[in-house]
Amino acid sequence: MDEIRRLKEIVESSSDTVFFGGAGVSTESGIPDFRSETGLYKARSEYGRSPEEMISHSFFMHEPKIFFEYYRHNLIYSNAEPNNAHKALAVLEQNSKLSAVVTQNIDGLHQLAGSKNIFELHGSVHRNYCMDCDKRFDLDWIMDTENDKDGVPVCDACGGRVRPDVVLYEETLDDSVISGAVRAISFADTLIVGGTSLVVYPAAGFLGYFSGKNLLLINKGETSYDDRASLVIREPIGEVMSVFLEN
Repeated sequence: MDEIRRLKEIVESSSDTVFFGGAGVSTESGIPDFRSETGLYKARSEYGRSPEEMISHSFFMHEPKIFFEYYRHNLIYSNAEPNNAHKALAVLEQNSKLSAVVTQNIDGLHQLAGSKNIFELHGSVHRNYCMDCDKRFDLDWIMDTENDKDGVPVCDACGGRVRPDVVLYEETLDDSVISGAVRAISFADTLIVGGTSLVVYPAAGFLGYFSGKNLLLINKGETSYDDRASLVIREPIGEVMSVFLEN
């Protein structure tokens, strides 16, 4: 496909490329898009509440047992593996063709694929901490219900409530992550935007910091930035990015 060849040419000739990705990057790994019909909205019928409410700070504080039941069943995909998009980005970074990944995802698949310089805007399910003493816990620990008290994981050091290091609704993004992502995007001459509809703010607003030459969009649906892009590809991102895995 001419568009994919053009994508490869642009990235190979760029001096500083950054990738900005959303849920669509991980759908080919079997993790449903939060806003798809087969995604988390199906849980509305099970709980009678919106997903946004159930993964909000208020709900976590007032209904922690239901929060963790929902969280463990709907946001954790422990067996998911990186797809070709994740792998290609790691290869590009290893070859000094990609300076950073900015992601809205919390699944940790970029790290698993081998990427190093990652700005996780919404945190990660793989990091968890005690709200009282700050002791850290991994994903396996928080998924083990033997660490629960009344359905809520509690710290084995002080007995405080343990929470995932993810940004819940009503919470703000981490300042250091924001500054790092903004800096990477603002210095890039090429920005690849993939697997995101660019409707979730403040994350989508990060594109406003890009002033480089090439804005490349890879998304199966339309976005509000399509008319500003140098190149738009409406194909599954794993298939598109596979071009960077070819010898």
